[in-house]
Formats: sequence, C-alpha cells, structure tokens
Amino acid sequence: MSKRLPAPPATDRAPLLEALGVGLDDELLTLALTHRSYAYEAGGLPTNERLEFLGDSVLGISVTEWLYTTHPDKPEGELAKIRASVVNMHALARVARGLGEGGLGAHLYLGRGEELTGGRDKDSILADGMEALLGAVHIEHGIDTAREVVLRLFLPLLTASSSMGAGLDWKTSLQELAAERDLGAPAYRITSTGPDHDKEFTAVAVVDENDLGEGVGRTKKEAEQKAAAAAWKSLDVNDSETSDDDAAAVDAAASDAEQAPESA
Repeated sequence: MSKRLPAPPATDRAPLLEALGVGLDDELLTLALTHRSYAYEAGGLPTNERLEFLGDSVLGISVTEWLYTTHPDKPEGELAKIRASVVNMHALARVARGLGEGGLGAHLYLGRGEELTGGRDKDSILADGMEALLGAVHIEHGIDTAREVVLRLFLPLLTASSSMGAGLDWKTSLQELAAERDLGAPAYRITSTGPDHDKEFTAVAVVDENDLGEGVGRTKKEAEQKAAAAAWKSLDVNDSETSDDDAAAVDAAASDAEQAPESA
C-alpha cells in the first residue's frame, strides 16, 4: 500500500486539472506533484523526477514536430532557436504559474526547507513539476493527448517566438526590426555597480537616439539581451499585427536572455 500524503495548501485539484485539460488518476497526480524535498522528509517516498524525465521528452518531441511541420522553409538552426525559447526552465515555469487559481505551485508537495524559502514560486521547481505533469498525461492518456496538451499550453509562446526572427537572440531581433523601419543600428549604454566579485550591469538600448529598453543582469551580455528584448517590445507591441500573446511571449523569453547566443 502506498503511503498517504497530507494535502498541500490547495486541496481542490479541479482547477489544476481543468487548466491542464485532462483528468489524471489521483495517485499518479500526487506523484507528479511530489518534489524530492518532501519525499526525503517523509521517509523516502517516490518523487516526480522520473515523470519529469519523461515529460521533458514529451515536451521536446511535441514542440519539435510542430516546428518541423509548420515551418518547412526554416533551417535547422533557426528551428533550434525557436524551440529553445519554449523548451526551457523559464517558459515552463511561466506556463505552470498559469495553471488554474494559484498556479501549479499551490498544489506541490514540498519539504519544509523549500516551503520556507519560496519554493512554490521557484522557476526550477515549477518547471520540473510542469514536466512531471506532462509525463503523467503521457502515462495515462498516451502521446497524442500529451501532444495536444503541450500545444494548447505552449502555442502562444511558440507562435510568438516563430514571428521574432532571431528568437532568443534579442540583439539580432532588435537589429532586424530597426533595419526594417530604417531606424539605424541599435546602440547600448552600459553602467555597472557593486564590487568586482559581485557586479550588476545595467544596459540601455538606444534606437534612433531614443532610449527604448533597459535591462539588468550579472553580465553585460545578460543586461544587453534584456534591454534588447524590452526595446523590441517597445517598438513592436503597438503594431496592429502583434497580439497580447506575442507581447506576453516577449516578456517570458526576456527572462531567458542570459542563455541567448551572442549576436555577431
């Protein structure tokens, strides 16, 4: 007989399942929600890590198939950039926060340490939980249903990222957009604060002599990428062809700027 876990703060799982769009066996769902910190403190219960492993593959193949099918003319490198803008910790966490009232975090089983340090809103924990849920959907309903769930939840990010040209490389995306509008090449103004071992950089993206976006990061690259993302949104968000989902995707992907490749 499996051990019975105490209920997490959100005892009503219906909103979570409604947002997910499928039903799940209660025991399987509990497993998907069980973080290793809780399992350890409860005496070695099973964790969601195996489901997370499976869900990572479900997400990857679903997104890859969609990109391959819907973008027959894009080269492999560009498809990989778009995929990277969705198959990453920050994008997963963003989707997890939107799963029902309180988001996925409200339903997780966490150990006392994680509970006290804000674990219910940590990107890494939310991303792992999101992948575990996708793995659980695959176990109970099969790959076709799991693919449908992935595309329904991640399609806004996918379609927006597909329209952004350089994807995660926000400096290149901004440069392309500025060129389309004859605004000249963007420039970046960098300042830093803090001691050498703990510097924080602030970058301001300047386009056509206007300060359009600001970004802060632990490296110049991260700050510039975030500034470029903000400037890109500033230039494009009022475009009649840009939807609310596109704008939201810009915000989500800007969080991944530190992982973005350097532009030439």
